[in-house]
Amino acid sequence: MTNMIEARGLTHEYIQRDEEGNVQGIQTAVDHVDLDVKSGQFISILGHNGSGKSTLAKHLNALLSPTEGTLYIDGIEAGKEENILNIRRTAGMVFQNPDNQIIASVVEEDVGFGPENIGIPTDEIWQRVEKSLKSVGMWEYRKHSPNKLSGGQKQRVAIAGVMAMQPKCIVLDEPTAMLDPDGRKDVIEAVHELNRKKGVTIILITHYMEEVVDSDYVYVMDKGNVVLKGTPREVFKQADVLKAHRLDVPQVTELAYELRQAGVPLPESILTREEFREAMRELWANAK
Repeated sequence: MTNMIEARGLTHEYIQRDEEGNVQGIQTAVDHVDLDVKSGQFISILGHNGSGKSTLAKHLNALLSPTEGTLYIDGIEAGKEENILNIRRTAGMVFQNPDNQIIASVVEEDVGFGPENIGIPTDEIWQRVEKSLKSVGMWEYRKHSPNKLSGGQKQRVAIAGVMAMQPKCIVLDEPTAMLDPDGRKDVIEAVHELNRKKGVTIILITHYMEEVVDSDYVYVMDKGNVVLKGTPREVFKQADVLKAHRLDVPQVTELAYELRQAGVPLPESILTREEFREAMRELWANAK
């Protein structure tokens, strides 16, 4: 498997200047971060507000350039002006607020806007629009106005718009932050589907613990650094470390942890309700 993303010592500084242009302060938002993401992986980057995760996301789509260190997206070096367009074709970006990404007054026209912009022939644009909308379950809404859609549906249209550009990688920066629980679930399911069926590399930036349990690998950030990394099971095993960085574990993991502390012999790092139910069934069966 080839590397889709490779970062070494990636650093980004925001420089504050006064009216005369003198440097007043420097804030290091991303601090010597190393990342290795293989093609086709589903990676989550966790962190509370101000942890640097969104600044990192913007580098993956060449919206920002590194202050220091190296970053390669599918073998293309980031930070070079002449590579920006290629990187944006390789890695599409979905933002927190779908209203900032949706610009047309009809769903299918909005999804076709990106491919049209990069000079794709009309026949192929419509094939891509159909494929993309079907892949996120929004084909039946193709003639609708985006304004009439729910938040979760709008976000799926935004994802379809990125999919129609046929990127190898999609970076989602807090894509469910403005959605209700149902909308959040829909969007995360659609993204997993793209990863499984189309082999698209997914980078999910989030602070919702429940959204990362099915990831291949998780990076936890705080104050610009990667403070914890591993599979979801390895990461959520370390509930105390997560809490020290102002993050929780999924509710069901927390419940299992508390029960274990109270002497109930449950396995470590239960991640889902199904696993919890299965463990409780087994306990009940053994107790008979």
